Parts: sequence; C-alpha cells; structure tokens
Amino acid sequence: MFKGFFITGTDTGVGKTVIAGAVIKVMQSFGVKACAMKPIESGCGKEGDMLIPYDGTFLKQAAHMDEPIKQVTPFCFESPLSPLAASEIETRKISIDEIKKAYYKLYKSYEAIIVEGIGGLMVPIRKDYFILDLAKEFSLPLLIVTKPGLGTINHTMLTVNYAIEAGLEVAGLIINYSRPPENSLAEKTNPQILEEICPVPVIGTFPYLKGMGEDVLEKTAMRNLDLEVLKKYIL
Repeated sequence: MFKGFFITGTDTGVGKTVIAGAVIKVMQSFGVKACAMKPIESGCGKEGDMLIPYDGTFLKQAAHMDEPIKQVTPFCFESPLSPLAASEIETRKISIDEIKKAYYKLYKSYEAIIVEGIGGLMVPIRKDYFILDLAKEFSLPLLIVTKPGLGTINHTMLTVNYAIEAGLEVAGLIINYSRPPENSLAEKTNPQILEEICPVPVIGTFPYLKGMGEDVLEKTAMRNLDLEVLKKYIL
C-alpha cells in the first residue's frame, strides 16, 4: 500500500495546509521521497486568466516538486466556496477520474504522498460525492486537524467517529493554532480532554507560526509532533 496521509479538518480555516507542509518536512527528515497533492482548491487567486492555487503552490514548494502545478492541484476555482458550489457557479465539472489519474501519476514517482482535502469530510464535491469519498478512493490514513479553542471537542469527536464508522483509518489528531492563542481556559484544557476521550491519539499541538519558512516549519514539526506515531505510517 502506498504510504502517506490524507489530511482533513474539523472545519475550514483550521490550518490544514500548514500541517500538510509540516508532515512533508517530517517525511523528508526520515529520508522519504514525499510529494503533495491538493486535488481541488477554491478561493484561488487570479493572474490574468490563470487561477493560482496558493495552498497547492505552497505544498509543491514544501515538497520540492518539479511537476507542474496542474499535477498537484488539478481543479482550481476562484469562488471561496465548497467544490460543488464553486463548480456550479463557474460552470466547470470536477472529474474524479482526472483527480485519480493525477494521484496515480505521483504514486509512480514518489515513496509517499500527503493529500490535503478541502474543509471537512462532508464538504461536497458533487451532489453524491464528498471529501470522505475521495479519502476512501486513496486509502490513506487520516490526519485530522482541529483547532484548540471552544467548540473543538464536539467538532473533533464528530469528525473522528464519523470517519471511523465510514471505515477510514484515523492515524490521529493534530491540534493547530491557526490564529494567535487567546490563552483561554478552553485552549488550556481541550488538549487534555481530547487525549482522555478521543479514540485516536493526539499527535501533537502545533503552535501559531508568524513565519512560514521551510526551516521554521521543519523545526516546529520536529519539536511538536509525535514522530513515533508518524513514523509508524511512513517507514
């Protein structure tokens, strides 16, 4: 089985892209030739007539990939919406077959892959096809990114339990500060509560990063993530 992770979130804006980049750096530190993929990206920038997937570009650079960005992010949309809504507004259908072809092309060239999803598991790609279904297609273990603050326990437990019930393997949770800490009581207590009640391990708490340089990303990942848990799936 091809190695790697499918990274999903409990919500939008929880920092999946940063965590995806961090896990890529961990893989590289283990000597694994890893690549990245963000199959669909909405809310892309625009340069002339060309849409620029910022997340896909960031991941491509983090993985030091030579492939064209179209290989990393086959479908780009300008509208900052779910893939289903964006595709309907911009009148462009999303082909799952095309996404799978791009995935398996990378499969042949690398030892492992990090796939970043879009929002959470139940974000629709088509009326009858969700991010959950795409994760099933790739058969990669899930890393679930969640926020530290109020409300995260419910969102996290719903996501984890639904993923498990759907037959997906969940490697663990990463609690990510995508915004500066509020130093609230919820932030202080939620990691411990999740460790106590969640059926999958908490792999680490990732601090808020002001800079996004590769050195900073790698050092932060190596200090704050449980490398032994990740190593079990990578090596």
